[in-house]
Amino acid sequence: MGRAIADYWEMKKAGRLKVFSPMFEEDEMPLPTLFRTYESMPEIEKKALDMARGRTLDVGAAAGCHSLVLQERGIDVTAIDISPLSVETMRLRGVRNVREQDFFTLQNEQYETVLMLMNGIGIVGTLERMPAFFTLLDKILSPGGQVLCDSTDISYVFEGDMPDMDYYGEQCFRMQYKNIIGQPFPWLYIDAGTLKDCARRNGYEAEVVAEGEHYDYLARITKRKQT
Repeated sequence: MGRAIADYWEMKKAGRLKVFSPMFEEDEMPLPTLFRTYESMPEIEKKALDMARGRTLDVGAAAGCHSLVLQERGIDVTAIDISPLSVETMRLRGVRNVREQDFFTLQNEQYETVLMLMNGIGIVGTLERMPAFFTLLDKILSPGGQVLCDSTDISYVFEGDMPDMDYYGEQCFRMQYKNIIGQPFPWLYIDAGTLKDCARRNGYEAEVVAEGEHYDYLARITKRKQT
């Protein structure tokens, strides 16, 4: 994915970024969507950017389109991504604070807003890892801080005939760009009800603040107030 992003930035065109999964037909990620402006973003992404405040972390920032919007608004935003080519492309595009880092290795820093867009909470991978996600939030969220994340309830795909698996939203993908084939990786599509339940069990609250046009939604996660 990083190579595809770098090629698109350098040449303004690139080959197909193919996406494979055992559960779905071959798909393709349109690279121009990773470079879109605020005006061309879906409404739930606009809503998230409008709600961002304070020191902000853009997780899995890819080509940096969300970070650039926030940066232009004067928000102190840090972009992270595990791809060195994505990180270099963001630097070339003008993202000031960017680094190569896995979200789950963060420590000794705090943010008022954690931004996880384009099904960004999917990096958690599985429901089993959700407690680790909230444990990390305990460390990196400032008092009164928020996570703004979007996801999709993919139950519609199965038309009532749910697959024989622990949770239908736990998927596995592999990407290919030209002759570069990436390693398989888990990805979590979590429905809003399950997200709310996971949040409550771990001392947080999750509320849906916007809904998209295709079973997607934007959630705001905050620490539950002690009574």
